[in-house]
Amino acid sequence: MAGKKIIITGVPGVGKTTVITQTLETLKAEGIEYQSINFGSFMFEVAQGEGLVEDRDQMRRLDRREQKRLQKLAAEKMAAIDGNIIIDTHASVKTPAGYLAGLPEWVLTALMPDTIVLVETDDDQILLRRLSDATRVRDMEGAGSIREHQQMNRAFAASYAMLTGCTVSLVVNADHLLEEGVKALAEVLR
Repeated sequence: MAGKKIIITGVPGVGKTTVITQTLETLKAEGIEYQSINFGSFMFEVAQGEGLVEDRDQMRRLDRREQKRLQKLAAEKMAAIDGNIIIDTHASVKTPAGYLAGLPEWVLTALMPDTIVLVETDDDQILLRRLSDATRVRDMEGAGSIREHQQMNRAFAASYAMLTGCTVSLVVNADHLLEEGVKALAEVLR
């Protein structure tokens, strides 16, 4: 049985994982199942299975052509999974040289998602979440930079939709309103 292929993205600190986890619990209670896959972890497992790496740090040191091949192979393996899946990844990656597509053409055309979901909230809320999260080490950036990244994610998502014909949905994960974000994501996933 084929299923829905949903890509869920958001800038670091937006609370994407929290929204996904709570939504999956809600849907499971309704009898709707999704397998949640982190794209980076899945790609690492593919590379490890081929004997190319032993740990995640080695992934960055792979030749760019090898990384591209592994990205495509991981996407093809995900697309072959039966049932509903969520692919947790980034729409764009902020680098010193500019924004890099988190979902290049070879990944998108292999996955052919039904929907791309952007989890967003106010940039000042994300900044405060990042500053209060002692479990993560993130690059320091201001609210304006976070706003720019969220705008870039929207632009990338629009281009991804043009390439694949999928829809783009926005889910807001505002402070103290997690249940509203969960309701919105559940509607997309039903």
